[in-house]
Formats: sequence, structure tokens, C-alpha cells
Amino acid sequence: MLKQLEKIQRRFLEVESLLALPAVISKQKEFRQLSKERAELEEIVLVYKEFLRLEQETIDTKALFNESIGELKALAYEELQELQKQQIHLEQKLSLMLIPKDPNDGKNVFLEIRAGAGGDEASLFAGELFRAYCRYADRQKWKVELMSLNENELGGAKEVIALIEGDAVFRTLKYESGVHRVQRVPKTEAQGRVHTSTITVAILPEADDVDVTINESDLRIDTYRAGGAGGQHVNRTDSAVRLTHLPSGIVVACQDERSQIKNRSKAMKILQAKLLEMAQMEKEKTFSEERKLQVGRGDRSERIRTYNFPQSRITDHRINFTIHSIEEFMEGELQQMLDALLSFDQSERLKAQAQGNP
Repeated sequence: MLKQLEKIQRRFLEVESLLALPAVISKQKEFRQLSKERAELEEIVLVYKEFLRLEQETIDTKALFNESIGELKALAYEELQELQKQQIHLEQKLSLMLIPKDPNDGKNVFLEIRAGAGGDEASLFAGELFRAYCRYADRQKWKVELMSLNENELGGAKEVIALIEGDAVFRTLKYESGVHRVQRVPKTEAQGRVHTSTITVAILPEADDVDVTINESDLRIDTYRAGGAGGQHVNRTDSAVRLTHLPSGIVVACQDERSQIKNRSKAMKILQAKLLEMAQMEKEKTFSEERKLQVGRGDRSERIRTYNFPQSRITDHRINFTIHSIEEFMEGELQQMLDALLSFDQSERLKAQAQGNP
């Protein structure tokens, strides 16, 4: 680990020198990339410097302990114990910081929720879970932009897609992809029987133009009149847009904006994210062990969580973690669950790293 940290420190000093060169300053793209790299490296370098300082202080205190007698020796011993605790803490922190980062961690995401089995009840829960994510995003001071919404007559969401922008959104939400199962008595159930419904959640990193290139010749673009509940523009103009990516078969539709141009722009962004996800899934197939470590992220057919309303219980089946505060969760208090998923993933990656796996 220390050799790796020394290498990072050398690269940090090299990047700092490059950023001072007029030739680099004049090239905005290169300057931005190096500035971003510097910021990422600096975080590790500062912790490493603190670790080295503690290491030297521990050596000095050990020498004082060996040379002292009486009360001074006891004080040196207490200080030595405290320094060793701090060293262990920093060593663990550095180990986590050295875990290879997901290149998408800093990206914004498209949150896509679709109702599955369960009819209207599934749509109602899809809408409720979407609101829970929005409330959580609001607490994080993230921006949520609705991209597409297909409601049912009861106010639920057959399908909803939103762009969430903010700090480390993908890193925080990436483990939410998969099948979410809800067990409760539907409002429409007269006999009070518990029903089971499912919805599918997908967390797609927003694609940059450099990530995905779409050829116009690969697209079929259809325009039509928007339908569904709400909006004075509904059924008056051909503002809705449907994009079909012919090579992959992916279809994306947007109708929420009055402008056809805006709907097309939104649909294109969603299509880029879906194509990026497809490319990354293909790449990850060759890293089966890595996919195991990612707490099942990305497989939309995998049942990841059950929401049991009668027992006020939410269980994530991937990490066998349960919380008993379903009302608070549905009000946007997701942090406990998200922290547990991240902690588990980091722990598994540390084990793999210790065993020499990538």
C-alpha cells in the first residue's frame, strides 16, 4: 500500500507542475482534466501526509517511552496508545481510498421506475417510491428534472423517468437498480388481503457526448400527439417524440414538454444513457467476480428489496439488511439503507484487494 501511495504522491506533484505551465493553461480541455485529477489525488495525498506525520510521531513517542521512567513513562504510554489508534483509522481510510473508483461515480443519473406485476397497485407504489427518491434528493440539495411520466387513472406511475443532478449522485444511488417488491393491502382491496406487487428501478449514469456517439442514420424518429392525464397541450399538437435506435432496438419516448424540440432533446439524453448502460453491461460480463462485488447493481431482473407494510419492514436481500421504519423511508429517509449498501460493497472490495483480485 505504501508503494502505491508514494506513486500517487509523485503523480500529484507532477500534475501540480503541469498545471503551472503556460502551454497547459492555454488548453482548456487539458487544464480541466488535470485540475480534476489534481483534486482527486489531493484528497489521498493529504491523508497520506497525515499518516506519515503520525508514523513519525509514533516513532518519537516510542523512543521517549523507552527512555523514560515513572509518570513520564506512563504519559508516553497513553500517548502511544492514542497514536496507534489514529494510525489504524487512517490506514483503513487510505485502504478505502485506494479501491479503484467507478468512473461513473461523479455523474448525474437518470432514474427510471416502471410498474411491474400488480396492475394499479404496482403503479401506485412506483409513484410513491419516486416521491421518496425526490424527497431524498431534496435533502441532498440535488436537482430533479422530470423527463417522462406515464400516469394511470389513480395517480400512480406506470413509468417515470427523471434526471437527478448533483454531487456524487450515481455513487449514492447506483445500488438501487433492480426489482423492488411491495407487500401491503391495496386501497382498492375491500377484504383487507395483503397483495404482492413489483416495480423495476434503473439508475443510469448520464452519458457525456464522448461516451456515446449516435448516428442519425441509426435512428427512426416518430412524432405524435401527446396523450394521458394533464396538460392543455395534450392531443393538440404533434409534440411527443419517439426515438427508436435501430441497431439496439431501444425505444425512448418523451411527451411532457410542449415543444417537440425539447422532447426530442430529452429523449436523446435518455437514449444515450441507455446505450452507455448497454455498453458497460457488455464490458462487465467479462468481469463476473467484479459484478458479484457490485451488490447486484445493474441486473434489472434481480429482486433486490421487499417493502412489507403490515410489518413496517424493508429488507435488502443482497446484503440481508433490514430496517423497521417504512414510513420514514417512504418520506425520503433512505440514508441508512444506502450507507449499508455502500459499506458492504467497500468491505467486499477490500477483501478482494487483500486476496490480490482487481
